[in-house]
Amino acid sequence: MKNATKNTFSKEQLLADFKNWNSMIKKYQVPSTKDAIIQIANSFSFYVFLLGLQFYLYDKSFFWSALIALLNGFMLSRIFIIQHDCGHSSFTKYKTLNEIIGTVCSVCTLIPYRYWAKNHNFHHAHNGQLEVSDIGDIEVFTTEQYAKANWKQKLYYRIYRNPFYLFTIGGFIYVVLYNRFAFANSDYFKRVKQNVNISNILFVAVYALCAYIFGVERFLVVQFTNLFFFGIYALWFFYIQHQYEHIFKAKKDEWNYVVAAVKGSTYYKLPRIFHWLSGNIGYHHIHHLSPAIPNYNLRKCHNENPVFVKHTNTITFWQSFKTLRSNLWDEQRQKMVSFGEFKRNRKAGK
Repeated sequence: MKNATKNTFSKEQLLADFKNWNSMIKKYQVPSTKDAIIQIANSFSFYVFLLGLQFYLYDKSFFWSALIALLNGFMLSRIFIIQHDCGHSSFTKYKTLNEIIGTVCSVCTLIPYRYWAKNHNFHHAHNGQLEVSDIGDIEVFTTEQYAKANWKQKLYYRIYRNPFYLFTIGGFIYVVLYNRFAFANSDYFKRVKQNVNISNILFVAVYALCAYIFGVERFLVVQFTNLFFFGIYALWFFYIQHQYEHIFKAKKDEWNYVVAAVKGSTYYKLPRIFHWLSGNIGYHHIHHLSPAIPNYNLRKCHNENPVFVKHTNTITFWQSFKTLRSNLWDEQRQKMVSFGEFKRNRKAGK
């Protein structure tokens, strides 16, 4: 099985092996009403049960309530993956039902359904394109960009890429604050920008009602603790799947959709329980090849097609920590480098 720390692959061989990729994955793109119902049932039932337990324990000890949030953050992750699949119109075969389910999920995750889906689908259509790395993705500076940046831009980027920021307060800021605004200015997003304001009104109304029923302090502290851990998990998975050392990135004229999907995303090899908790998003290489495949079919698609094992960059849990040093894209070396490696290369005149 290939390791994500190796950058030896033949683009020609990969494209030859995936020549008929559309027919290869077609059967996995068919949504299952049964699987969709099961996923909704177990995700929301666990979430609501744990939420009730948190409310009960909060009056006795915030510590135990917060401890349960470690698990309920994963339940929010599962609910978000349902929302995510609805945004790809892959969760069920009914467009209107996907819209309803996705909107309901967004109330739990605080991520506006339609605007985020549009943003995310842009990411899929341009995954790894350096010119638009700041849209729907974790922003990446090239070494040349960083070298030319002023001190304010460098300070911003160093803070933004710092793991202690990204995987603590950064995820919470993204979920709770960043998604309250429609930052994308392109005409591509014009029709869905209003969805952010509509979603914010909906969120305030639902949260105000819940605060009235369960108590303002109790509800807000418990739910925002859940959102804090959800933000950590969501950002961690997304980072690992697109920021490893030998990821595929390219300028638009050198970019290829299939190569970007297979080599620009990882297979995050985790124990089965964590694939369940994260809605199978660890099979990210397949998801990027075809976002039309619902999450509950990703594992089967991976296991039944050896070509994915042949070409996929696989990362284990312990290997994923090495990606935290992937800070800048070095176009000359065609890999992500750390800030330290960038400095050493500059001093050596490389």
